[in-house]
Amino acid sequence: MMAMIPAALLFAGLFQLAGCSDSTEPEPVEEPTRAGSIPSDAVKVTPGTDVFPPVLNSDDFSTPVPMPGPVNTAGVEDAPVISANGSTFVFFFTPDGNEPAENQVVDGVSGIWWCTWDGQKWSEPVRARLAETGELHLDGSLALQADTLWFCSIRAGTYRDIDIFTAARSGDRWVDWQNAGSRLNAELGVGELYPTSDGDSIYFGRVEGGLGQNDLWLTVREGQSWSDPVNLDSPINTSADESRPVISPDGSELWFTRLSSSLGHSGPSIFRSTRTGGVWSEPQEIVSNYCGDPGIDAAGNLYFTHLFYDEDENKIEADIYVAYRR
Repeated sequence: MMAMIPAALLFAGLFQLAGCSDSTEPEPVEEPTRAGSIPSDAVKVTPGTDVFPPVLNSDDFSTPVPMPGPVNTAGVEDAPVISANGSTFVFFFTPDGNEPAENQVVDGVSGIWWCTWDGQKWSEPVRARLAETGELHLDGSLALQADTLWFCSIRAGTYRDIDIFTAARSGDRWVDWQNAGSRLNAELGVGELYPTSDGDSIYFGRVEGGLGQNDLWLTVREGQSWSDPVNLDSPINTSADESRPVISPDGSELWFTRLSSSLGHSGPSIFRSTRTGGVWSEPQEIVSNYCGDPGIDAAGNLYFTHLFYDEDENKIEADIYVAYRR
């Protein structure tokens, strides 16, 4: 899973590369493409060749299928984020999931990509520019609240190896990217997050102080700052690893990834809890078999990352899948 980039960079070596220059005007460089960056020996897995296909455990959804349109490739598509109205789709791409972050940061293509729905089809994804030209950075998508994109980033000048940032959409560009601040990053140690539609609460993952390996927490807005976090506790959190929360646009459903299946399937699974009277229900395992990083639109359609593994459980690639709400 990519939603929070799992590796830290040795920035010193990278900035030595960035600092090399001379007075010669550089030649124009053609923008790299996703297709052109994928290794020639990459294997594109299809539902027919998938050793561990997604298993649906709910009658509320149709059978999961690869997301239609030009999003999926033989590379890694991960960390899906869908706008509430279903018109904007944001995701992470890297041509080879086995490459370390220090290689991804300089390959010119790894990072956040996005596309839009015109009523009939998805547009060709384009790279989201979230840094100054020439600035080394590696970004991962987290959430989309109205026209604000929340993302995590490895770059210089951060509070920790990976910080939370925001950016604002302006037409076909993302502008005004900025660090989310010391409270969320340095003090609360916020990991993968998702804000409520009103922006007054943030659900997030964090390792420190929880019931297990990683737990889900809640912080609420207090003026210009954020409250001390509250652990969501049982039945949401267990001794296992819960992460990558998503709150539905109406606030009635909490979705997340648990790194182990309660039904005996392989790899991570996606769970859903519903809220009644302010109380979250026992989570139900919705999709299993190397599935995680859920994204939900206002219609209740479920977008998620599906990891492809071979018979020996070696990682091959990853695609975005969708299960439409019935």
